[in-house]
Amino acid sequence: MKPQIFLASKSPQRMKILKSLGLKFKIIPSGIKEKRRPASSCARLAIENALDKARDVANKVNGGIVIGADTVVFSCGKIIGKPKNIQDAKAMLKRLARGPQWVYTGLAVIDVKNKKTVTGYEKTKVYMDRLSDKEIERYFHKVSPLDKAGSFDIQGWGSIFIKRIEGCFYNVVGLPVAKLHQMLKKVGVSLLFLLFALSLSGCYTEYNIATGKEETLFYSTEKEVSLGDALSREFEKKYKPLADVVSQERVEKIGERIAQVCDRKELIYHFKAVDDKEINALSLPGGYVYINKGLLDKVKNDDELAGVIAHEVGHIVAKHSVKKLQAMWGYTFLNILASQATNPDFAEGADLAFLQIFLGYSREDENLADKLAVKYTKKSGYNPQGIVSFLETLKAAHQKEPDRPFSYWRTHPYISQRIALVKQEVSGKMDFKDYLNLDKEE
Repeated sequence: MKPQIFLASKSPQRMKILKSLGLKFKIIPSGIKEKRRPASSCARLAIENALDKARDVANKVNGGIVIGADTVVFSCGKIIGKPKNIQDAKAMLKRLARGPQWVYTGLAVIDVKNKKTVTGYEKTKVYMDRLSDKEIERYFHKVSPLDKAGSFDIQGWGSIFIKRIEGCFYNVVGLPVAKLHQMLKKVGVSLLFLLFALSLSGCYTEYNIATGKEETLFYSTEKEVSLGDALSREFEKKYKPLADVVSQERVEKIGERIAQVCDRKELIYHFKAVDDKEINALSLPGGYVYINKGLLDKVKNDDELAGVIAHEVGHIVAKHSVKKLQAMWGYTFLNILASQATNPDFAEGADLAFLQIFLGYSREDENLADKLAVKYTKKSGYNPQGIVSFLETLKAAHQKEPDRPFSYWRTHPYISQRIALVKQEVSGKMDFKDYLNLDKEE
């Protein structure tokens, strides 16, 4: 018989994470007052608070497993808690944007019957973009910051502020899943999705021609297509197709030529222009590519547009989006997401998926997509130099225009480095200025 799980927290974010993992649990919020001054370190403070919460709830139940958690944010030499009011929240976000921040989540797991306690913590480094007052105000219109440490939610709209993170994503949300799994195993409990990932029925190994590696995946092509179909329907509710028939035909024609020469021909690709002014493009799992009107207005010719489309096809070929979502949420959540497209709750899950994809990929993933874009444009008869010229256009636009939430330069960072690497891929060489840009932060 499985033990009853108790979560000593009323945090909506922690509840969502546990639900997405398929874990059944009961919520009993702790009544203890959190300490805010570390006795020795931020890690120790987070652990002590988590343990106090878990012990408080353990004293209220006769058996089962109690999970306590506490998250502490440290930046600019001080601990950042939840804001007292909107003005305090604005000041917090400005402070956090000045330099990196460290997020500590302390965990305590108590087996009440066997009187066994396990504690631990996770640490993640977060880098944020500099924020204008207008950006902060727009964010506050979307999300209330008053119940969040540091005033932002990385799993929601607050994620558009994040430049990069080093460490566990779930830790920043408030419940580091891998660390929790390790601790639960010590009291005889395993998380469903991690067990599933290790079972033969839930994963398989294949050779990915794009990455040149054997990869273990949770999702077959069939399931990836189902997920993409579900996400695309939701995406097209929010971003309407462009009424300009000529532009639609242009995107489709170029996309079809790229698809014919790419390394994943088992997919049926869909190429569409959407009526959105942001300079952006997006690829979804299973073969869906969307090009914004704002980007179409920026490209000078078909070679540049082919480079953008080929880059997005490269992400699909390498399975970057489905691997990113899989790494964030695990097999169980994605399976539910793909199978419940008609469920009223699907829209919220889809929004989270879009946000993660909009945030862009790692530098390694972007470089691979550029490399594949050069290959596919060459094979389909387009000039790969168009990739370089469009990136240069983006770089110039970035210097003139303010950042927007979902602009191509925000979701595709490191433009100078990408220009240098694409030049090398096209011609086999780069000039000295490009070489200097390889390690330059933007």
